[in-house]
Amino acid sequence: MRNNRGDHLAVRWGIPLLLLAVFAVAVFFLNRGEKAELVNRTGQTFETGVVTRILQDNIQEDGTRVGQQTVMVRMTSGEKEGEELTTTSSAGYLFGAACTAGMKVVVLQSLAGDTAVTSIYSRDRGAVLLVFAALYLLALCLVGGKQGVRGALGLVFTFVSIIYVYLPMVYRRFSPFWTAVLICALTTVVTLYLIGGPTRKTLAATGGTLVGVVIAGIAATVFSASSGISGWNVSDIENLLTLWEVNDIQVGGLLFSGLLISSLGAVMDVAMSISSAMDELCTQRPSITRGELLRAGMRVGRDMMGTDSNTLILAFAGSSASMLVLDYAYDLPWLQIINSNNIGIAVMQGLSGSFGIVLSVPATVALATLI
Repeated sequence: MRNNRGDHLAVRWGIPLLLLAVFAVAVFFLNRGEKAELVNRTGQTFETGVVTRILQDNIQEDGTRVGQQTVMVRMTSGEKEGEELTTTSSAGYLFGAACTAGMKVVVLQSLAGDTAVTSIYSRDRGAVLLVFAALYLLALCLVGGKQGVRGALGLVFTFVSIIYVYLPMVYRRFSPFWTAVLICALTTVVTLYLIGGPTRKTLAATGGTLVGVVIAGIAATVFSASSGISGWNVSDIENLLTLWEVNDIQVGGLLFSGLLISSLGAVMDVAMSISSAMDELCTQRPSITRGELLRAGMRVGRDMMGTDSNTLILAFAGSSASMLVLDYAYDLPWLQIINSNNIGIAVMQGLSGSFGIVLSVPATVALATLI
């Protein structure tokens, strides 16, 4: 009895911990080495500070801000830490901040000898982001219990995989598409294993997720070949061309790799829900036949398709809301709108991801029925 339990624990945690160690070593080696310098930032640093006084404000009678503020900032990091410096803050929406006394800010600092040239880059919101992320993980753990903790661990692993595996591999000139496939496979296996453990439903959900993600990639490739839209038509292609010229990064594949990663969560949700429902059917009714299980799984899957088919389309439509409002306000002709690259990319992302969601249903049902 004890030997069986020990063997179970070894399989449940021993092998995953060994694979995690291998993953950690791979992450270490992937993130070694220096990056090619694209912009000369010699002597330029970003430091933190606290606004102590407003020396000259730029607020107008109507409440708008014009020009720039002149403020006194007490530096809390860098070579000038502890000193009070007079600096400026522009009234732009992208850079600068509407400073008030006591506000924590990020200061762009350029040093040349004893001379320091500074300006307010933005409000220091790093602590706020960390607190909100921590509150989300706390809520996930409190509401979800053990499953919530496992889900949080899966989320952390996904974040680490994207930042410390996907980005370095793409920077090292690996194919963005196949790198995204690798990341999707890794995060799917780890997340579903944490949630479901080494069970049949986890295996079925993993297979269904991978099938759905690959189908989304195939649909995007076909759409690209048919419409002429590619990763070279994105709005920030000018900056990406610099990466291509300096480091030979395959920027053309970034669009499709991003589509795979963005569709992963929704496809994983559908696959795990269907697989879990079918596993519960088998548990509650062990005598169920494969035909009955298949039909029951498809009924569950069809109900899910009714809502999840909108998930990615609404997500990409929401992310394109600013562009859509501008198109509407300028009353652009229909032919101009429907044939613009931005609209074409948004449609391709939404529909290709939805293809993956819809077709992951029969794939997951078939796998769960067999397993």
